Amino acid sequence: MSKDLKEIVFPSRRTDGQLIRMKRDWVIPPINVPENSRGPFPQELVRIRSDHDKNRSLRYSVTGPGADQPPTGIFIINPISGELSVNKPLDREHISSFHLRAHAVDLNGNQVENPIDIVINVIDMNDNRPEFIHQIWNGTVPEGSKPGTFVMTVTSVDKDDPKTANGMLRYKILSQNPESPSSNMFTINNKTGGIITVAAGLDREKVPQYTLIIQATDMEGNPMYGLSNTATAVIKVTDINDNPPEFTAETFFGEVPENRVNVIVANLTVTDKDQPNTPAWNAVYKITGGDPTGRFSVPTDPTTNEGLVTVVKPIDYEISRTYVLTVEAKNEVPLARGIHFPRQSTATVSIRVIDVNESPYFEPNPKLIKLEEGMIPESALTTFTAQDPDRFMQQTLRYSKLSDPANWLRIDPNTGRITTIAILDRESPYVKNSLYNATFMASDNASGTGTLQIYLLDINDNAPSVFPQEAEVCEKPEPNAINITALDGDLNPNAGPFAFELAHRPSDVRRNWTITRLSDYAQLSLKIGFLESGIYEIPIIITDSGNLPMSNTSYLRVKVCQCDINGDCTDQQHIMAAGLGTGAIISILLCIIILLILVLLFVVWMKRRDKERQAKQLLIDPEDDVRDNILKYDEEGGGEEDQDYDLSQLQQPDTIEPDAIKPVGIRRLDERPLHPEPQYPMRSAAPHPGDIGDFINEGLKAADNDPTAPPYDSLLVFDYEGSGSTAGSLSSLNSSSSGGDQDYDYLNDWGPRFRKLAYCCSLRIHMLVEGLGIGCGPVLETMGGNIGGLSPFGSLVLNALSYT
Repeated sequence: MSKDLKEIVFPSRRTDGQLIRMKRDWVIPPINVPENSRGPFPQELVRIRSDHDKNRSLRYSVTGPGADQPPTGIFIINPISGELSVNKPLDREHISSFHLRAHAVDLNGNQVENPIDIVINVIDMNDNRPEFIHQIWNGTVPEGSKPGTFVMTVTSVDKDDPKTANGMLRYKILSQNPESPSSNMFTINNKTGGIITVAAGLDREKVPQYTLIIQATDMEGNPMYGLSNTATAVIKVTDINDNPPEFTAETFFGEVPENRVNVIVANLTVTDKDQPNTPAWNAVYKITGGDPTGRFSVPTDPTTNEGLVTVVKPIDYEISRTYVLTVEAKNEVPLARGIHFPRQSTATVSIRVIDVNESPYFEPNPKLIKLEEGMIPESALTTFTAQDPDRFMQQTLRYSKLSDPANWLRIDPNTGRITTIAILDRESPYVKNSLYNATFMASDNASGTGTLQIYLLDINDNAPSVFPQEAEVCEKPEPNAINITALDGDLNPNAGPFAFELAHRPSDVRRNWTITRLSDYAQLSLKIGFLESGIYEIPIIITDSGNLPMSNTSYLRVKVCQCDINGDCTDQQHIMAAGLGTGAIISILLCIIILLILVLLFVVWMKRRDKERQAKQLLIDPEDDVRDNILKYDEEGGGEEDQDYDLSQLQQPDTIEPDAIKPVGIRRLDERPLHPEPQYPMRSAAPHPGDIGDFINEGLKAADNDPTAPPYDSLLVFDYEGSGSTAGSLSSLNSSSSGGDQDYDYLNDWGPRFRKLAYCCSLRIHMLVEGLGIGCGPVLETMGGNIGGLSPFGSLVLNALSYT
């Protein structure tokens, strides 16, 4: 056990557990341990002891961060001797101090002493270099700055204890590049890192940027013991307007045609040593002399910084042939203090004006003259001449008419004298508000136009007319007057007030009507108590108030009609009176009649066409075919095999084979069923009847009761009518005289098929008589041969067919 190891003794207390009064200076001092110790480890720090270890055995322990709490294992204690040791090197920058608590217990684990607090401080060592926050620092300083002008501040940090020399930094400038105009243009505050200027002569146009190497050293800048680091400071010299713009030439030249505007006459170029595209470089041009009327301006080209001399007002060659301008150039911002504009900041611009052929002009334009309307042709009105502004060019003007809507005027091409070629009429539609406008042109090599305005004074040259021209009144006025006035193309006093008077002819006008003049209109009313309905043309004499009055007989169209209690016309003639004349009504009626005739002709043509179609359908319509075996081939199946008949069977029905033994080739392809058919009782061959009606009826019954028959009509046994005939000769329709009184009503019982045959043949006989016979041979042919010998009806049919 080390004898010189420092001891920490627990405070004494009584056996009853109460503490004994201690001295005021009883304080456990902290334990200082240097960081980064090299050992050997474990390294004893202090011995913890209790006075009770003299009487019995005790056990010591420590708790807290670094002992039994993270980071664990840094501090250990010998439980018997109480020696507290550090087990590894410490790092102040990681943990600068530890707070532990020491305990003393007996062998039974009973607490012998109250725990005491132990503070272990880690002593700093200079083990960290200074670190700059940025490796490159950027700063600016205006050119021409005075010494002592602040530029920028650089900052460095050191992880060592700033309260000791290990963390106390000092700055200095190691180098400056370039070293112009002096190698010590800047200095730095060694404690704060602030950089300021120490010399004059900063000029951006010579040195636009400086680069400084800055060093930071700890241990208060001790170069022997301190640790150091470096960084770079880049200082840009900013521009100020210390260079005025200077023209590249003393005089500039240009030329411009007269009367041209917005054209560039000359380009003024300048030089400026300041930074381009900054307010200290951008030039502003101003005309200081030679342009009293403000005909030029000098805007700046933003790209080239040139001055563009531009014409903004027309220039007249006849007034001034040359211009000499004085132009001054400045910057957008004022020059720096103490710098003056040199003589090169002002230049002269000489501009030559080019003469061009200008258009003649009329003066005044428009020209107004006043004339009375009604002037006769070939009357002289005025002389309308133009002026040629080209005084230095000898040219001859020619005049022509450009616009004369009414074609009233003519102009002399040499003198500009204007005369009339027609009567001037103020009431013309080309005159607006008594003004008539005509345009004329004067030309040499160029041309100009002028307008002549003729104000036409009114004369009484228009007779008045009644207004409105149509009106209506009731048969029985109660009272029912018509208010009328007059229209006059003239103006007052050549128009109203008007005088109204009924004409003397026809005589019934004044007998039936009366007219009364009021202030500015007149009233026309019936003089009698009743007037028959109709249209009346009433002549009214109207006189205006001109100096030489003009009268006119104007006709008022009045419709007299029957009225209701409200005084409104009730008959249909109201529509006619509203504006349809007799000619218009007749035209409408003729159109209606022609339309009806066309419709009637179309209906007749359609009916005739239907009759012809019905006549043709007697043979070609499948529904009317007496054979009932024509198929519609627009369905599935069918074809030429539907006509595969064994016509020999029509002559010898005795040879018809039963269906069970019919050859396959005789069967129709669309006949059903195709599979083996069930055996039904075979249809018996019908005997030769003496009457065709019984024969057909028996055949129909056999066909209807045959389950193997197809759902359509085909070759059946009733189509045989025998091999002989008892009928007479068919040479004449009169050959069958017998049976004329015979009753043929029983034919209606033969069925629908034979009834259709009878109808067809009787229709053809009728048509034969009318001269329109068409053969029924194909119809009879399908029924199978000669039926003439069976009845007088058959004989009649065959005789009819022989004629066809």
